[in-house]
Amino acid sequence: MKATVTPGGGLFGPKSITWRIHTETFGWPAVLRSFQLQALHPRTIRGIAQNCLLDDPEVAYARLRRQLDFVTVRTFGSREQAGRAGERVRRVHARLIALDPDTGTLFRLDEQENLRWAHSAEVSSFLEIARLSGVPLTPAEQDAYVAEQRRCADLVGLRDAPEDVAELDACLESTRPFLAVTDEAREAVRRSVGPALSLRLAVLTPPLALGSLPAAGALAFATLPAWARSMYGSYALPAWIRPLYGLAGLPGRYGADATATAAEVACRALRAAATAMPGRLVAPEIRAARGLMRPAVEAPADVAA
Repeated sequence: MKATVTPGGGLFGPKSITWRIHTETFGWPAVLRSFQLQALHPRTIRGIAQNCLLDDPEVAYARLRRQLDFVTVRTFGSREQAGRAGERVRRVHARLIALDPDTGTLFRLDEQENLRWAHSAEVSSFLEIARLSGVPLTPAEQDAYVAEQRRCADLVGLRDAPEDVAELDACLESTRPFLAVTDEAREAVRRSVGPALSLRLAVLTPPLALGSLPAAGALAFATLPAWARSMYGSYALPAWIRPLYGLAGLPGRYGADATATAAEVACRALRAAATAMPGRLVAPEIRAARGLMRPAVEAPADVAA
């Protein structure tokens, strides 16, 4: 579904913080970071792995592509488009179950705990990528972004989503004791950083997108919280890339500092490239949103009430 961008017909609008963040940064690093962070929750990644053939390159790529498309439609599409997309997600989640091998019990993928963790990981990922990219955001604007994303939480059936950055950070922190690096998580991260590509996928995927996948996955991993990178350890990554993350050859603190610095430099370079890119190469929904944002700068009210 292609997003139909209108001045006031969507969940957000030209004066929203959501539009500012999502028009100034590339989506792939944030989506991949979100997936890598979500994978640390055993139930979340097992629910995904048991219902999606992540070891199949085409299936794994298609799942991430659908997630990025969902973000695009609910961000820039009309309310009707966002509502239909959310309904499809709820319908799919409602019929999926998975087995928790630690307890021997079955669980639903649309449990509130799973939805809240997935939502928090995604919102924090887009916000962190924006911060590292140099998008100018005051603390109040960061809070506003988190609050705006509650509209997206409603689409998938999540209740009591975080209202501001403090609540978002508290949600992530309170979940940390329950996180673990399962085999499924380790494999998911390895494939997101060094994806195996089938011949069909290599032929059908646009060259620019194909070449950017490993780079986007590697950048996403570099932007994870230090505690998350530490949990995964060096063996979550292909051997060729471990030294770039302070995971081989450098003491831990110095490696972490170097990783954070390199990630910020890369994110800022990507933002500069995104804003300087010729209009014909920009995604249609981003181009349309930017066109609406320029005249809205002087408008006194937020259309996305």
